[in-house]
Amino acid sequence: MRKIIVGMCLVIALATGAMAQSRSRTSKRPAAPKPSTAEAAAAVRNEGATRIANQIKGLSRFLYLVGGVVKGIEAIDAASKDGQTSPTNEKNKAQLRSSFADFRVGLDSLEVYFRSTPELQPYYTKLVGSASGAATAEQQAAAGQFNQAGNTLLGVVGRLTDVLVVMH
Repeated sequence: MRKIIVGMCLVIALATGAMAQSRSRTSKRPAAPKPSTAEAAAAVRNEGATRIANQIKGLSRFLYLVGGVVKGIEAIDAASKDGQTSPTNEKNKAQLRSSFADFRVGLDSLEVYFRSTPELQPYYTKLVGSASGAATAEQQAAAGQFNQAGNTLLGVVGRLTDVLVVMH
């Protein structure tokens, strides 16, 4: 019986010693270097610039395609007899209006991100107005003024590009 108790105590002692060693090893390891404040601010600024660049890319692709879509819509409207509208054409117009609304929502989100992120607040003053420009384009699209809405979004792309230039 004594041998069993001594054996168990030995196992417990070895296990405790191994656990203590593993704790001391992990606690003595040098901590991973924390990024400096300047590095953290640069990372946040880079994230903000990436978000702006993504908006510019999306808007540019959309504006490249919207001209042709608008011409097609106008051609179908002109060809319709007795002012009757094509259900397909109305669906196309609704999708186009929805796209303008989506860009406004994305730009609203971008402005909120810049306004609420301390490292990006200096750039917010240059960015502000992008969402309202997209809202104007959305209203123009809702009124069927698709070409004017596209031109308004071109102005928004210009504003976003100006912010991106200031950030780098």
